[in-house]
Amino acid sequence: MKRYLCSIIIGMVVILSIGTYYVKVASSASSLPKYTFKTLEGSDKELDPVIIHATLENGSFYEPFTIESNQTTYGSERSYLENLTGRPDHQIERLIKEHRSFMRGKDSVSSLYEDDDFLAYAWVNSEITKNGKMEAEFEIGLLEKKGEDETSFKIELPDQERIMNADIRDVQLVHSKLQVLTMNDVNSNNEKQTKEVHLYTIDLANKKVLSDKTLLSETFTYPNQVDFEMPIDVAPSQPNNMVLISLIKGVNHEDGPFEEKLKESKLLSYNYETEKLETVKLPKKESLSLDEVRSGYVDGKSLYVVDTKSDKYHIKTFDLSSQKITNDMELDLAVPKEGESFETTIKNGRLYFLLSNRMDQEGNLISKPAQLLIADLKTGKILYKGETVMHSTDKNNGKKFGFYIDYMEVK
Repeated sequence: MKRYLCSIIIGMVVILSIGTYYVKVASSASSLPKYTFKTLEGSDKELDPVIIHATLENGSFYEPFTIESNQTTYGSERSYLENLTGRPDHQIERLIKEHRSFMRGKDSVSSLYEDDDFLAYAWVNSEITKNGKMEAEFEIGLLEKKGEDETSFKIELPDQERIMNADIRDVQLVHSKLQVLTMNDVNSNNEKQTKEVHLYTIDLANKKVLSDKTLLSETFTYPNQVDFEMPIDVAPSQPNNMVLISLIKGVNHEDGPFEEKLKESKLLSYNYETEKLETVKLPKKESLSLDEVRSGYVDGKSLYVVDTKSDKYHIKTFDLSSQKITNDMELDLAVPKEGESFETTIKNGRLYFLLSNRMDQEGNLISKPAQLLIADLKTGKILYKGETVMHSTDKNNGKKFGFYIDYMEVK
């Protein structure tokens, strides 16, 4: 009886502690200001998929919060579990709701492929053995949506003894074969390093690797450095015939920053249908830099680049087939001379452009309204323009807070 009584008392203490915690949290959050977007132009319905992640400076304390559906939610208002694990990617969240059994344990968008009929998955499981070598295998999954028929299997990664790490960057289903693009760190001697881009073709019917094609391989020694990067995919996991890969070569100076070798760096495209790897020729008249291209967005047909070299922001559409600029959209936002940061996202056929904080002459961050502009990607028509406003409560009226934008997310 004493044992049961002790358990009841402990349970009551836990419940009371949790209740007290949430009462304090609610009280604390209610004393903080709320932020919303004030509409200057267009429809505020365009804000629905936008989530702004920001930080409030409250004296010596910093409180994270989000602006979603034009409402402020502080980190202290979220559950302990949500703060601990974070919110899943919206696409992953949707797929879990629609195909819970198949999506169990799958949380990487770049490892998924989805069309109207199939949902496919590829992942590399690896571990370092006692002798220092890596043992690795592909974990493959395929779901036929119509009948909810699942196929899953594991197969060894080819030449795994020479691979230190394999990072999956794209998955496509081409002619009933799974194409898995990876960026690999390869075992070399103590002085040399090797990085490679591989394309594995997997036969789903016979559950085997048909081919392992090395698209790119670069070996270098310090202080030289080689990296591979890919522009941001507008619609990750959706069918695409083409993928872009940036080859970056440079030197790491001990007494200075990384210096890129622009003549040796380049942008390449790989076509899954034709199986051709080609160098993308950027138009010289438009003077698009490799750095701008690497931070651009791609949808398999076009590359979207933010150009800041003139007085106004420009979004340039580069057609990958013709390798020409097909659209140059000027935004009604002036490019500042220094200190102001911006962030772009392209999704849902729209351009989302967030202009946020500015530095003063001493390098201090100035809190000011963030500006959000949403435009139709094809026509350039402004669908929404607004800026953040702070709503004080009775408890904080007149108190100064720091407001900093961290990043923007679009569902």
